[in-house]
Amino acid sequence: MQVIESVAVFRKAHAVAAKPLGLVPTMGFLHEGHMALIHRARKENGTVAVSIFVNPTQFGPSEDFETYPRDMDADLAHLDDAGVDLVFAPPIEEVYPLGFDTFVDVGRVGERLEGQHRTGHFRGVATIVCKLLTIVRPDRAYFGQKDAQQCLVVKRLNADLNLGAEIVVCPTVRDPDGLALSSRNVYLSRSEREAALSLHRSLTLARQLHSQGENDADMVKRRMGELITAYPAANIDYISIADAENLTELDIIDRPALVSLAVRIGRTRLIDNVIL
Repeated sequence: MQVIESVAVFRKAHAVAAKPLGLVPTMGFLHEGHMALIHRARKENGTVAVSIFVNPTQFGPSEDFETYPRDMDADLAHLDDAGVDLVFAPPIEEVYPLGFDTFVDVGRVGERLEGQHRTGHFRGVATIVCKLLTIVRPDRAYFGQKDAQQCLVVKRLNADLNLGAEIVVCPTVRDPDGLALSSRNVYLSRSEREAALSLHRSLTLARQLHSQGENDADMVKRRMGELITAYPAANIDYISIADAENLTELDIIDRPALVSLAVRIGRTRLIDNVIL
């Protein structure tokens, strides 16, 4: 396994790498959700590359960039065990050198939901993903469904800018109790983790209501909110039922819909979703 910190060295490695090449972009502190993406990439590609980069431009001024969990030694051990070929782990100044002043705006799909609640977030996401796709030049890039809006942003970016990668979206990986795996789960206390289960339980309720014929989006969101707010530690940022392709909010669930939510559990902000 080759660990690379510079763009120039990575491009040399890419030139001699077996194709197809699959990329798994990460911010490190790897968990089984990341590893599921890596294992799929390993099955489908001649070379697997993983990026580890905590991207400062997607964090707001009051968010957790400085305290975001990091463990490079453990990450590299996991990647070596998984048979990863190339690790791109650049310092910030390699990605955003002095004078950097170009950012990517993906438009309407990035303005809703997370984009509305985290100003500038998807500008940062789109910029770093654009840079990774142009530096690594993968045939396939792998993302998790837990970050559903991010997946739509990346697909739009890739299509609109003709970046040429196949974007592969893989199912959300969950703990046995249903909590979606996230690097930020490490922040949760024992009691907060119990409250965090309200996200998955509310999404399960939405799926049950829909399967029983309930198509009134406001009714479903109200029932979800009641379940979540029964936990004192939980504070809802948003609950959304939107068109699964363009994230337009729905009054009636009459097409494939993304049910998504963001909830603060203590100081930890968690997101999750299901597709109806």
